[in-house]
Amino acid sequence: MMVRPIGVAGVCRYTTAMSKPVETDLYAPVKTFFEGCGYAVKAEIGAADVVAVRADEPPVIVELKTGFSLTLLQQAVARQAVTDQVYVAVPRWKGKAGWRAFKGNLGLCKRLGLGVITVSLAGEVQVHHDPAPFLPRKVKRRQVSLMSEFERRQGDPNQGGAVRRGIITSYRQEALRCAAFLAVSGASKGADVAKGADAPKATTLMRLNHYGWFQKVATGIYDLSDAGHTALKEGQA
Repeated sequence: MMVRPIGVAGVCRYTTAMSKPVETDLYAPVKTFFEGCGYAVKAEIGAADVVAVRADEPPVIVELKTGFSLTLLQQAVARQAVTDQVYVAVPRWKGKAGWRAFKGNLGLCKRLGLGVITVSLAGEVQVHHDPAPFLPRKVKRRQVSLMSEFERRQGDPNQGGAVRRGIITSYRQEALRCAAFLAVSGASKGADVAKGADAPKATTLMRLNHYGWFQKVATGIYDLSDAGHTALKEGQA
């Protein structure tokens, strides 16, 4: 077993393998891990599943569960009234889908200031994150993209909470205006479509032809494709 001071994410191995784990199966590997870090460890102290104490440091609390759940997070957050050093411990994920779910839950735990431990079926204990205050990092380009889409979106054509497929974006709205203009005016220069359809990106939009509604008939000149005529006729555009 690898011994490390708490506060640096790492891995250790407990020798007893598990089959399909239950909460109590997680205790021995977690206990051995913290004991290897110099802690005295006891189970079921008050409302806490695991309590680890080392010298005069604040106690460490670990909540054990067979998977992430709202109940687990609520319990762990409640333990933060006792100490800042609170971990959740769950079995290690399986497969790509399990990793994606774990990654999302890890991010949530970071925001809640919780540490995260996983225990594999072979008894390997891995600390993925130690408890720490969350300092949100804003990504400026994402805010710029959000505000750009908000400002370019005409009206409010979508229902909040709808599935992503079929969402009317500002890009789609601009493509709709280009299609409608060409349906009336016929093949046109990109600059004319941009002006007549109030679509500043008309030339690029028709050249990229994301929806398959347009076709190039000459240099800088575009018309509706058969798919474009069909979409307009069927009310898809």
